[in-house]
Amino acid sequence: MAPLRYDYPESDNDSARLDLMSNAWLGKMSGNISPAAMFNAYTDWITHLALSPTKRVALLQKAWQNWERWSVYNRACCNDSENTSSPACIEPLPQDRRFSDPAWQQWPFNAISQGFLLQQQWWHRATTGVRGLSQHHEDVVTFTVRQVLDMLAPSNFFATNPVVQQATVNSGGSNLVQGALNAMSDWRKSVPGQHDNENSDFRVGKEVAVTPGKVVFHNKLIELIQYAPASKTVHAVPLLFVPAWIMKYYILDLSPQNSLVKYLVDLGYTVYMISWKNPVAEDRELSMDDYRRLGVMAAIDTIVAQTGSKQINAVGYCLGGTLLSIAAASMARDGDNRLASMSLFASQVDFEEPGELSLFIDESQVSFLEAVMWDQGYLDTKQMAGAFQLLRSNDLIWSRRLHQYLLGLPEQKSDLMAWNADATRMPYRMHSEYLRQLFLKNDLAEGRYLTDGRPISLTDIRLPVFAVGTVTDHVAPWRSVFKIHRLTDTDVTFVLTSGGHNAGVVSPPGHPHRSYQIATHTDKQSMVDASAWQAGVERHEGSWWPAWEAWLRKRSGKRVAPPPMPTHGLAAPGKYVMQP
Repeated sequence: MAPLRYDYPESDNDSARLDLMSNAWLGKMSGNISPAAMFNAYTDWITHLALSPTKRVALLQKAWQNWERWSVYNRACCNDSENTSSPACIEPLPQDRRFSDPAWQQWPFNAISQGFLLQQQWWHRATTGVRGLSQHHEDVVTFTVRQVLDMLAPSNFFATNPVVQQATVNSGGSNLVQGALNAMSDWRKSVPGQHDNENSDFRVGKEVAVTPGKVVFHNKLIELIQYAPASKTVHAVPLLFVPAWIMKYYILDLSPQNSLVKYLVDLGYTVYMISWKNPVAEDRELSMDDYRRLGVMAAIDTIVAQTGSKQINAVGYCLGGTLLSIAAASMARDGDNRLASMSLFASQVDFEEPGELSLFIDESQVSFLEAVMWDQGYLDTKQMAGAFQLLRSNDLIWSRRLHQYLLGLPEQKSDLMAWNADATRMPYRMHSEYLRQLFLKNDLAEGRYLTDGRPISLTDIRLPVFAVGTVTDHVAPWRSVFKIHRLTDTDVTFVLTSGGHNAGVVSPPGHPHRSYQIATHTDKQSMVDASAWQAGVERHEGSWWPAWEAWLRKRSGKRVAPPPMPTHGLAAPGKYVMQP
């Protein structure tokens, strides 16, 4: 194994290497979850629960009350099994649709579902509000208990799911046969080395990522794509997209009707896109600063040289927005004025409240994950995808398995789902720096983050900012995204749009059930609270894309002849996006 040069100087010692290797092996057995982190969280909970006799008594009283309520309800249902008018003991949460089918209102399934919901409520009370329990440990315990309960929900089993039983009778059991075939297909796709995109209905370069363009620059980390103009004149100021490197760039260039790139090209913008390499073990030493220098700065240098424009507009999505903010602050510190504006889509620059992802990030967990990455040289796609799926296990795991394995329904396919399954790896050093410096230490927001050996400050950013948050974002909660207001001394136009981290950004005009709020806050105005902002800003129906384009147009200069396109070279979408 190659000698490690980052973060483990003691790894030249054989005993230190043994520690790392044993942790890496254990990670394969534990799903990369640190046993120490779990032990610490549950020990903290149990210890403080033992020190809270009042809480324990209240839980015993609640358990008895729930049993009594459920018994009364069950007797009422048994006395008249055809009468479903008995008032429920408990209503599911608004987002919980597991028991919404009318079949669940018939006995004994109504009693089963009500008993489960009462247990779920009791466990929530048991794991929250314990005096002295740290907030992080409370979140971890509550989350893991919820995962177990979601796994054991009666909707997941044939014997306790009336919808599945009815479907089995109606189909003569063919739903279970098809479900077994679906499960076998998923198992084949999970075999290492299998890449299903070739058989997908949404193939890169065929159905998605089809906006015409050329790769105009490449290095060991990026390909830079320039998209072909669709009009005789274009805005003078070009536009650069910096996507997240955790997934492939084409969420911004999905099928033509969902492509933000095509939308902008058709309106006369010269659009460039960074396409990140999918790292392998040999790329383990790539750092966060490599991503800034070889990614964002190399792209800016190329665009300015090719177009002759003195400035460009830049857009960052998710982690790409965090990296763009680092680059913008570095440029401001160094007197580099080549950015005309900065747009951030679902991007955080303050990680004090990073949302439910923080469940997987503490010193114990990061150290454990570093050992796993040290062994293989990168964070695997399945390791990160599993964490995201757990955040919405009802929708992304158990509901999917119910529909495909028990009901035998075909998988619902869309361009966004195909993209979501096409993840990338992250090099060991970069991801370790990202977790430690941004998540654990919050160095960027607190002015300790270094580039070129010197600290940067977001308050140095003076260019106009357009920031987008999405209401149901589990990855970059919108209130965390909103903090860009107090971290920069500039005018910030903020949009809060319906949808989640991905679907809220992919919101073309004409998409049904979309709405947004928008307001501009100047650097001279007093600070506003996120909740007060949400309550006081007018809501608009439809897509936020036209509102952003109107803002962007004012900063994109007059119309000029398009810059030249290469007559030879690799066509978009390039090679890097094709790497499995």
